[in-house]
Amino acid sequence: MPRAAVYGSRAERTRAAVLDAGEALFAERGFDATRLEDVALRVGIKRASIVYYYRAKRELYDAVLARVLGQLRERLEAALGQTAPLAARIEAAVSTWVAFVGARPSLARMILREAADATPERRAALLVHTEPFVSLIQRQVFDRPDFRRAHLADIDPVHVASTVVGATVFLVAAMPSLVPERERRPLDRKRLAAHEEEMLRVVRRLLGTRAPRPRTPRRGAI
Repeated sequence: MPRAAVYGSRAERTRAAVLDAGEALFAERGFDATRLEDVALRVGIKRASIVYYYRAKRELYDAVLARVLGQLRERLEAALGQTAPLAARIEAAVSTWVAFVGARPSLARMILREAADATPERRAALLVHTEPFVSLIQRQVFDRPDFRRAHLADIDPVHVASTVVGATVFLVAAMPSLVPERERRPLDRKRLAAHEEEMLRVVRRLLGTRAPRPRTPRRGAI
């Protein structure tokens, strides 16, 4: 392998490690309490080396948000872009959200910290990352003809979204700190599935939709 390719691969791995460490530390401590030195120490590189990848803490923080929220947006776009009825697409997006945050609790913690530490300047910086989600929902839900045909124009989308997002973020990021130690358990697959089903029931009540019918096996299918 050419030496340049080896160096390039090593640099990409180090950049990914810096993003991983930054995500973990920003989630644990918040933006203000996290230093680039802390990130470098967790990665195992010198403070001076991290500046090669990210010159300032804000630049690293924006890169962390861009990566995690970009991955979430890709999954939501796939869920909402299906050729399925409106209710099924919305439910697929809810399930995608719950699964993503359950597997990536650092996102829930960063959302809580952003909400608690919000200032006009910080809010403006965060909108760069959240505006694409607004555009996605507008394009894939509100602008679609089946949304208008479903007579859902009177539904407040912010209320629906905040109910699902808020409940999931609070469950993942806040509840472990609020319940007694004996009640504190990891958010395993069973508990996450129960939360997902509850969120789907809430969305059906808010939208006035019904649960999808179970698929009937085709004759001759095993």
